[in-house]
Amino acid sequence: MIKRPCCLASPSSCAWSRLAVFPPRPASWGTTASAVSRQVARLEQALSLRLLERTTRQLRLNEAGSEFYAHCRTMLDAADQALAIGERLMSSPRGLVRLSVPKAYGKFVISPLMPGFLRRYGEVEVQLQISDLSPDLIEDGFDLVVKVTDQPPEDLAGKPLGPVRQLLCASPAYLAQQGTPQHPQELLRHSCIYFGERAGDNRWHFSDGERQEVVTVRGRYVCNHSEARLEATLADLGITVLPHFTAAQALADDRLCEVLPQWRYTGSYQGAAWLLWRQNQHLPPKQRVLIDYLSEALAQR
Repeated sequence: MIKRPCCLASPSSCAWSRLAVFPPRPASWGTTASAVSRQVARLEQALSLRLLERTTRQLRLNEAGSEFYAHCRTMLDAADQALAIGERLMSSPRGLVRLSVPKAYGKFVISPLMPGFLRRYGEVEVQLQISDLSPDLIEDGFDLVVKVTDQPPEDLAGKPLGPVRQLLCASPAYLAQQGTPQHPQELLRHSCIYFGERAGDNRWHFSDGERQEVVTVRGRYVCNHSEARLEATLADLGITVLPHFTAAQALADDRLCEVLPQWRYTGSYQGAAWLLWRQNQHLPPKQRVLIDYLSEALAQR
């Protein structure tokens, strides 16, 4: 249970609100009547107002005192309501979670998991942004972000959702017409669809354990998005490198074939998909349940 602070405004107004509600009872308050009187006197001096009418027989509020007390009571009630927000939001999963994920990973991996999560947690809302722009968690107002990397940022908390592997793929029709390469260097005579976002993206690196191979590929179509490369490959335009989650369904449906499966592609744009969030020892339940849900769902894959 969160304890309400003594007073929202000042110690003097807190003492005043107590004095206005109850007659002095030092034994139960842990203070004396003279101490409370001094606090009220300091409050009257600070406000330049007389709040009490004093006689030898009684102490009562005047008009200014009644109005001032009403405002103090409103402030204390507002403080109670503000603290109740924390109790409500931290007691069970509820509220909005903003999550940003890369486009292909969002479409093929995260988005299919959202209906099950929303059914399980009826009081949690999710705003899913699918974008290859990596947002700033604080400046852009996101609670969680997925980043594919082999070096997650040290200033963020995070959890790996699983490895991201890149596969060489081509359509059965393309391979039937152009032949199936058996060695990375044979890619030199093939039309290859590569990333093309920065220098060196057409240099494909491979390993089969002890041996390393680097091939500078060529092709008529260059595209920096995996889903567009998938569509081009399905249209028989050549051989490309795709994240395994992008190619998985087409491979399962035999619309794509893996090329050079005995060689491992070791180039860029791989590592692990990391779910990242700001370091916070008081992580809201709405974020915690989404982190756990995604981790458990993807661990089963």
